[in-house]
Amino acid sequence: MERPRLTVAKFGGSAIGADGAQIPAVISRARELARGSKVVAVVSAPLTAGAGGRRSLTDVVLEQGASAEAGRGWSLDAVRDAYGRIAGAFPGAGADVGGHLEEAGRALDEAAGAGFADEVRARALAFSGEIPMSRVMAGIMSAAGLKSEAVRLEDWPIITDENTESANFVAAESEARMGPVLDMVSRLDVVVIGGFVGRTAAGGITTYERGGSDRTAADLGILFRRSYEASIDFEKDSAVASADPKVVGEGLRRVGSLSYNEARTAGMFGMKILDPVAIKELAENGVDMPITVTNMGDPSEYTTITRSPGTGGDPIKMVTGRGNCAILRAETGPARRMLDSLESDRRYGEFVALSPSVIDGAEMTRLLFLDGDYVRRNEKYLLAFDPLASITYGRGVVTLVGDGMSRAQHVASRASASVGGAGLNILNMDAQEETSRIIIVIDDAGDGVERAVRAVHGEMMG
Repeated sequence: MERPRLTVAKFGGSAIGADGAQIPAVISRARELARGSKVVAVVSAPLTAGAGGRRSLTDVVLEQGASAEAGRGWSLDAVRDAYGRIAGAFPGAGADVGGHLEEAGRALDEAAGAGFADEVRARALAFSGEIPMSRVMAGIMSAAGLKSEAVRLEDWPIITDENTESANFVAAESEARMGPVLDMVSRLDVVVIGGFVGRTAAGGITTYERGGSDRTAADLGILFRRSYEASIDFEKDSAVASADPKVVGEGLRRVGSLSYNEARTAGMFGMKILDPVAIKELAENGVDMPITVTNMGDPSEYTTITRSPGTGGDPIKMVTGRGNCAILRAETGPARRMLDSLESDRRYGEFVALSPSVIDGAEMTRLLFLDGDYVRRNEKYLLAFDPLASITYGRGVVTLVGDGMSRAQHVASRASASVGGAGLNILNMDAQEETSRIIIVIDDAGDGVERAVRAVHGEMMG
């Protein structure tokens, strides 16, 4: 018997638009998806144009939390005004979010004494952003003729561990709590849930790291797959291109398909496709589920992401780069213990192992961390494994993405020559045939990373 279809559709802040400007397009996409599928819409905190320029309410509340912690007071006026503008523009958007904002305010009051961290921070963000926005969006969809409701906090299906600010999904506990949400899906067209937010088994509020609404969409796909023929759709302002359009203005190609590995690699190295941890969680749970990245303005333009790499086509899918990286060098023995701890204790994976080197007869492991700020915050923890380890900050990295890259001719030599031709000094280059991965490390100064991406893209894709 054929199972019913379900689409988990994620609408981020940019898809919703500043003060809800793109909500008509969101409704149009939800209605289109609902014609052939049940829909679970994951929404992020909205953007606002009324708080010093176009920005996310998440950033607004983070600033207010820092102000409260420093004893300078706080205000949610910008947040309240943003919801007021949405309510004034769209029928059905008048859901009472005052209670949620009061809860966010109580968290900010606590920040003045307890600090803006852990559950205080999680509550402030959740009750000012994703949770009230889910209620607002459900009301708008209902007014537009779609049977829609928002998931109540007491029925929240995303259960995490107690690592409050960077929580980890607990699949078994989440599956055990799916009853209320499954009932909602059975009787409604569109179920709306806030992204980024989780709950512990004991009922505490947790959050994923920034970009965590992508993880919410992936986690819901994992949970619904047992009852539905589930897929995930990320609604964006464009399909995936061969480089960041903000960096490369000419000669871009639309990428029609990616593997899980290609999408995760691209995300780690700077392409804003989806949170690479979302891909990791699908893979860890043994899920082979189709993902689509859709241009919301023109849904005929989309990129499909599947677990297995495709055959044929261009072996080089895209070129991307990232600044603010760091390289840690440590003896291989201590480095292996560090890797085990990062993966099992911290569940942190924003790094790659470069080719090892030998210094004075000792084998040295080199780890490229893609977030230098994380390394700075955790220097004491990292260096505890090897006090003689060294850390170099201020590195930028450019990489080519493509599972079939090893079959392309002269890729490494052409890429390195193009970087040199752009007047940039290559500090390190790592090419591994077995991983189809080429990493070029340069100094992260000025616009060096962007120049390198443009140079390599022009050479390889021109």
